[in-house]
Amino acid sequence: MFESLKKKFSRTSDKLEEELKEEAQQENNLDPDEKPQKKRSFFSFGRKKEEPKEEEATEQLALESGEDDSGEEVEESSLLSEETTDSEEITKDEPKEEKKSFFSFGRKKKEEVEEESAEEAEGESAEEAEDDSEEEREDKKSFFSFGRKKSDDDGESSGGFFSFIREKTISEKHVEDTLWELEMGLLEGDVAMEVASEVVDSVKQNLVGKKIKRSNDITEYTFNALRDAVAEIIDIPGKNMTEMIEEKKAQGEPLVVMFVGINGTGKTTTIGKLANYYLKKGYTPVIAASDTFRAGAIEQVNYHADNVGVKLIKHQKGSDPAAVAYDAIEHARAQGKELVLIDTAGRMQTNTNLMDEMKKIKRVANPDLVIFVGDALTGNDATEQAVKFNDAIDVDGVILTKADADSKGGASLSIGYVIKKPILFLGMGQGYDDIMEYDAQWMLNQLFSEDEEEVSESE
Repeated sequence: MFESLKKKFSRTSDKLEEELKEEAQQENNLDPDEKPQKKRSFFSFGRKKEEPKEEEATEQLALESGEDDSGEEVEESSLLSEETTDSEEITKDEPKEEKKSFFSFGRKKKEEVEEESAEEAEGESAEEAEDDSEEEREDKKSFFSFGRKKSDDDGESSGGFFSFIREKTISEKHVEDTLWELEMGLLEGDVAMEVASEVVDSVKQNLVGKKIKRSNDITEYTFNALRDAVAEIIDIPGKNMTEMIEEKKAQGEPLVVMFVGINGTGKTTTIGKLANYYLKKGYTPVIAASDTFRAGAIEQVNYHADNVGVKLIKHQKGSDPAAVAYDAIEHARAQGKELVLIDTAGRMQTNTNLMDEMKKIKRVANPDLVIFVGDALTGNDATEQAVKFNDAIDVDGVILTKADADSKGGASLSIGYVIKKPILFLGMGQGYDDIMEYDAQWMLNQLFSEDEEEVSESE
């Protein structure tokens, strides 16, 4: 999901690094003595940020027990000094101290202590004495330098690491071109104009004034600035449908939910998915076939109702859709059912007469929730449709269909923020079980994934 958007985020970091490195070269401010090291990738900072305590504890355990993070024992020659230390039978002057210096080298690199000490030199000689291959020695250095699992080397890229002789401060001139490129990229990805501007302004505010010493600092600061900006955009507080069902149940009433949107977005299928979802939670839904105008609409919703095993209330084609909704609500009250799902005819947001008909259904049914169903793949169109429906009947929330196939992410990022209403569910496939309650933290993790195959450095 959201591969295109993630690449744009990563490119923002790369672009800023290019700007600062070019300026540093002109100022002769690149450290010529800096040894080539592996550069941390953009998305690897999400892992470090989310689980710092666990990684630090794991590294400390490895240092004390002689095990690496994967739980494998290191070579006996490397453990000898540790074992003798535990038995308190060795002094600081004894020869195995070289191996201990190797571990201390890793701790210093993790804490970013930049000094060339005698212990570091002993650590390097200890590496050579290990009789390992060049590649194995490099793996160990990467492991201890960053205090991460060996498997996490996939989160790094070779080359590109640099540091400055004199500390630099990120200024507005450094980010101007970079953020303009980010804003254009967001707009190309169907992100709404006001959302793109909000993201860019937030990132600029967070980056300008930051002091940096090395390229990994730039990547980390950019990652955090983008993540914080997006977190504010996608986390819109709102009603929880399951909690609302419980509240209405306590009052002896069903929760009435009306679904609106244009034809072709997957509205009727979504109703079938929600009926199935709440059946499995122990509730008893009923569906109202209030789309009485479109040819085949009643048969379509009847098909889904039969498949998931719920009652369908329907009238003849062409009958009053508001009357169908009313009858479904009365049926739910009489039978003690907790949920009424009202299907309505798809209306184009520009058709005034049909929008007025939908307002009538709302007046008669008096729903507790009005949910706009939009197609994530339509990007800005879905956002514009949501705005029109919200203006006409005041929707309470959004369900986005086909979110699993959305590479751009424009609608997912924009729609809730623009209409100031929460996304309630995401359609994640074609089966009845392929629906999930929206979780802003989950969405944030999707946008800032650690899957390096989806991030192209050349893009």
